[in-house]
Amino acid sequence: MNLGNFTWAGVAPAEFILLGITDRWDLRVALFLVLLPVYLGSLLGNAGMVLLIRVDARLHTPMYFFLANLSLLDACYASAIGPKMLVDLLLPRATIPYVACALQMFVFAGLADAECCLLAAMAYDRYVAIGNPLLYTTAMSRRLCLALLGASGLGGAVSAFVHTTFTFRLSFCGSREVNSFFCDIPPLLAISCSDTSLNELLLFAVCGFIQTATLSLIAVSYGFIVGAVMRMRSAAGRRRAASTCGSHFMAVAMLYGTLIFMYLRPSSSYALDTDKMASVFYTLVIPALNPLIYSLRNKEVKEALGRTWTRFCCPGQGHR
Repeated sequence: MNLGNFTWAGVAPAEFILLGITDRWDLRVALFLVLLPVYLGSLLGNAGMVLLIRVDARLHTPMYFFLANLSLLDACYASAIGPKMLVDLLLPRATIPYVACALQMFVFAGLADAECCLLAAMAYDRYVAIGNPLLYTTAMSRRLCLALLGASGLGGAVSAFVHTTFTFRLSFCGSREVNSFFCDIPPLLAISCSDTSLNELLLFAVCGFIQTATLSLIAVSYGFIVGAVMRMRSAAGRRRAASTCGSHFMAVAMLYGTLIFMYLRPSSSYALDTDKMASVFYTLVIPALNPLIYSLRNKEVKEALGRTWTRFCCPGQGHR
């Protein structure tokens, strides 16, 4: 059966029409001029973080192993949506082929859920580092780090497969106009002529399980972290713990707050025009902010930046 012509459940369009963020040309040009630097900053910032952690031996610890993979996820996460969205802002009519729409949904949903799982793994890593610093490198072995990373990727892939499969089993026999700038789940459910109650239940159950489970793990880890910090006698140790955990906490608050707003609501409360701005925030803005959060609030990253700059740009100064 040709997926370009049919779904499993009925007739499907050859392509969808993406209505985008706005139909006003002046606003679209303004958005392009604003979001292009945001996207490029996201790519440069996250790629820079990965390279910095790779070249600086002092950052070869489990904490920065997870941070490098978070930066890689963010770069891919933004690139799943950003380039096409930016091009579409300058086109009079934006379309996306049916199969490409399914692929975009799968990649984006998988990366988003994998990032939730990775943030939970990072919270556990911080708990081990602060609660048992002498056993940190032993407890957070490379095998365990790779297992947590693999579990994050697997969780995201399974979730994305479920959502994509059940969304594209629906019939789209009416409107082809998707009231969004990418193939997100709620706007596609809104134009389907099939019963979407099962999809809404799966959206709430699967996303709810992943976000609730990972957020619970993060909350428990932070509960133990707070207890460990309160037992510290050194003010410097407390400040160091607050610095490393503060960046992670801000990243968690931004991502989970937006995802809960977007996906864990009854379908009757969806306001697709309002949701578009929230979608822009978590698809482009959050991946651009994460490198800033982790670099500006982390003393070790700032010191590594200084060492790397001296090493590559001012090599003579490094030997003085």
